[in-house]
Amino acid sequence: MADLQEELNTTAEAGALDPPLVPPDTEPDPAHEPEPEPAPGTEPRPEPGRCAEPADPAERARALLAAHPVADGYSGLPWALRQLAWYDFETGDSVLESDVPRLRGGRVGAQFWSVHVPEGPATDGVDRTIGATLDQIDLVKQVVAAHPEALRMARNASEAADARNCGRIATLIGPARGTALGDSLGTLRMLHSLGLSVVTLSGTTWAGAGGLTPFGEEVVREMNRLGVLADLSGAAEVTARRVLAVSKAPVVFMRSGARALNDHPANLTDEMLAAVGAAKGLCLVPLTAERTGPSVREVADHLDHVRRVAGPECVGISGTYDTYEAHPHGLPDPSGYPRLIAELIERGWPEAELALLTWGNVQRALRGADFTARAARQRRPASTATRDSLDG
Repeated sequence: MADLQEELNTTAEAGALDPPLVPPDTEPDPAHEPEPEPAPGTEPRPEPGRCAEPADPAERARALLAAHPVADGYSGLPWALRQLAWYDFETGDSVLESDVPRLRGGRVGAQFWSVHVPEGPATDGVDRTIGATLDQIDLVKQVVAAHPEALRMARNASEAADARNCGRIATLIGPARGTALGDSLGTLRMLHSLGLSVVTLSGTTWAGAGGLTPFGEEVVREMNRLGVLADLSGAAEVTARRVLAVSKAPVVFMRSGARALNDHPANLTDEMLAAVGAAKGLCLVPLTAERTGPSVREVADHLDHVRRVAGPECVGISGTYDTYEAHPHGLPDPSGYPRLIAELIERGWPEAELALLTWGNVQRALRGADFTARAARQRRPASTATRDSLDG
């Protein structure tokens, strides 16, 4: 009976192929005639109970993305839409790089819509920055509400997965600039209540070139309590390392490649990538010619490098479309994602690691932020600290 129970409970490891339909040591049935050889020029039939795996990398890329769509780490749509008097997001009849047909064509399952406010006279001053950020959050919600068959708002991993399972593209709000907080934790909480999920810390007085100040540390702790991810794109290395040490939730770099391949100031050194990997953070490689190069192969080189140094569970993709930045040849809009995945398939990336790259790693970061927030809210109330009280 014990032997029978053991046999019944034996399962294949996760990710392993299904066991053969006939045990290997079974004697062949002499009455069974073998399948005839396929005629010349025809494809062999797959084994019973199995699906033939596409041999072409492009077909394999499309099949993989159907199961593990792209979670795009950065879209500039809100500000781009703000500049247009008219657009047709449903059919693509506009000057946008992103629209429903191209997002569908690229197998995008989730997208972070940046509410970054460009620096300039129209946004000088804290009040104007906060107002412009609120305007963009309102615009995101209006666009999603106007396209319910294609888009759905999401705040966390669970809502993003629900949207994907319903055939919708999960739309997450963020990142917003840290300056939009106005040095106020109350403003951070209000923005979070409106759906904000990511804040970029660089460019603020409390997370600048000199490092993270005591008030900056309190901002990170409050973000942890709320479930808002900290984006360290463009942050000084001393600041980034301190945030990695303070934050209990995963930290993300929304638009950073490998500095070893392209010496752009927003890209990360190998030492920093190793620190991101040790902290189980996330580096989202941008598809911009300036940061990662002018070709699909050079983007893939950055993904290879980050995967090797930080680890396969710490790398993702940031389209950076509709930001007026030049994109690599072959990746002019989100419909080019299958081309990038096909390149990685040709380089030998296993399917499990491709699934992490496209969908799993962003989901892990969102889940980590949510779990951290639930635990933190049991330990501490909302912070009432101010910059003046902590930084003097």
